[in-house]
Amino acid sequence: MTGTEVGSQDAPEAGAPPPAAARARWRAWLLEGLSEQTARHPGPHRTPHTGHEGHRWWRVMCLTGVDYFSTLGYQPGIAALAAGLLSPLATLVLIVLTLLGALPVYRRVARESPHGEGSIAMLERLLPWWAGKIFVLVLLGFAATDFMITMTLSAADASAHVVENPFAPQSMHDSNLWITLFLLAALGAIFLKGFREAIGIAVALVGTYLALNVVVLAVSAWEVLSQPVRIGDWTHALSAGHSSPLAMVGVALLVFPKLALGMSGFETGVAVMPQIEGDRDDTYDEPRGRIRDTRKLLTTAAVIMSCLLMLSSLATTILIPQDAFANGGPANGRALAYLAHQHLGEAFGTVYDVSTIAILWFAGASAMAGLLNLVPRYLPRYGMAPEWTRAVRPLVLVFMAAAVLITCWFHASVDAQSGAYATGVLVLMLSASFASTVAVRRRGHRAAAVGFGLITAVFGYTLVANVVERPDGIKIAAIFIVAILVTSFGSRVHRAFELRAAEVVFDEAAERILDEAARSGPLQLIANEPQEHSSREYRAKERDQQDHTPIPDGTPVLFLEVFVRDSSDFTADIAVHGDEKHGVRRLRAQGPTVPNAIAAILLALRDRTDQVPHVYFHWTEGDPVSHLIRFLVFGDGEVAPVTREVLRRAEREPSRRPRVHVG
Repeated sequence: MTGTEVGSQDAPEAGAPPPAAARARWRAWLLEGLSEQTARHPGPHRTPHTGHEGHRWWRVMCLTGVDYFSTLGYQPGIAALAAGLLSPLATLVLIVLTLLGALPVYRRVARESPHGEGSIAMLERLLPWWAGKIFVLVLLGFAATDFMITMTLSAADASAHVVENPFAPQSMHDSNLWITLFLLAALGAIFLKGFREAIGIAVALVGTYLALNVVVLAVSAWEVLSQPVRIGDWTHALSAGHSSPLAMVGVALLVFPKLALGMSGFETGVAVMPQIEGDRDDTYDEPRGRIRDTRKLLTTAAVIMSCLLMLSSLATTILIPQDAFANGGPANGRALAYLAHQHLGEAFGTVYDVSTIAILWFAGASAMAGLLNLVPRYLPRYGMAPEWTRAVRPLVLVFMAAAVLITCWFHASVDAQSGAYATGVLVLMLSASFASTVAVRRRGHRAAAVGFGLITAVFGYTLVANVVERPDGIKIAAIFIVAILVTSFGSRVHRAFELRAAEVVFDEAAERILDEAARSGPLQLIANEPQEHSSREYRAKERDQQDHTPIPDGTPVLFLEVFVRDSSDFTADIAVHGDEKHGVRRLRAQGPTVPNAIAAILLALRDRTDQVPHVYFHWTEGDPVSHLIRFLVFGDGEVAPVTREVLRRAEREPSRRPRVHVG
């Protein structure tokens, strides 16, 4: 839809029925901003406009921190529920994997993909043709799982903080589901209205939240150190429950995959790279300052989060009774808030609750912006999304509907959603570590390749263990993957007859040939698929066309040859090269499909010569159904009728439409 069309719908003709006018206004509002620039969506992860100055890395760290640091709201409780008294040891394993595994991987991702594309783009470059496209679609399904569960789990944990606050009305108890749905609806409403850049809000939220957590952990540490008997009780319970320290380590290694959502912020960290200002001498191809500062961001965030996770795990395990972590217990999904109320009073605890609710809710906004960044970046480029996916508001409605379904499925339970969340996080980390392994191996860094290979194996084990233990994540991811694949290929088929050429450029030889031929009238072109590349073949083809089609006698004939470069691509620039070989003059080009490229070249020739060109084809022998499949998959098939249909859709005026002849 063009801007003119939107404007005409926004102001329907006088006398139009009120329902029609209302529908026109609704459609114009819903599809506002539908253009190639829509990928520059609003929100924390938006792609900056040209000339965007960026922000200091520590401010951008707060932007990704609303996702990463907000997991403190529920991670200690989930760790205690999964590992029990061994929670600190399992958390230590998680920290080691974070600092020695995830951090090096994403520092490499930042170097290999410095414009926010992330590990998915790295893998896209490794796999050619349809294999790469399908692999990316599958990864998008897992990424959608990650971001969607970030929204629903964060909102569910925010509702738990609302319900468990002592000042909350009694009527709100057991209303987690409705509170969660309300928070999600508020989130969707903000994006429908228009979500502006919010780094300032993120800095305030993260700064306040981290400061309150430091206070809670400091007071908790004082409580533990002032009563050493608590440490003795904990270590005694550990010794009673496990035969040896080695057994404790073994159990911790087995259960730590359940804690994997504590690494959820790394993919977001590289997604926000375009927001970092870098150095003045940074270029698009060499943004060295941005890469350096992104690595600072990732390292600082990982170190801060590791310290907070370790301290919170110790404090909650030692100071909170184990039965309080159970589903429905006062510390379930809100362990640090429980300590804030217990040791700092209800007033401070309420302030902590409000801060936690705000950052968890804003983490959902960050996840929504990530989805709005991901879908327009890949699917329209593949031709695998309807045109309306370039507009923000329809996507918001789709994502909000999915969030409501997921919330109802899990009954707004934090514990139930943690497995699905960890699955999405781990798949993205596994893909990032694998892509990093391949990248350093191709550069000849064998030692680094071995290291990244070991990290890949660890992430692979962690993912498998998590899926076996809690298969909900793979089920949700499978739903997203199937939905993405079905709608993507359906859209690809629906859009198969679009023009699909960004620009047609003729080289100097082609321009000379065209100018000479145009002096004799409308251009006459024979579409040819060469077999022998010989004078005999070209002459035979020309005589055959003259016998079966109305090529004017004495008119110069040009041969037009299009070769398929990568049929999985949807659009591409077309460079036309001219030459004179084997006694004929040829125009040769490459494109993702033969008929769409021929149609684009014909329209460009019409505009260049201001005369309608004629093109001549042979009918192709064989089953039309098989030819249609060949066109959809391999880009060739029955070329003549498809070329004519592409031209019919691209040029509505028959008198200006290039003529297609078939003999």
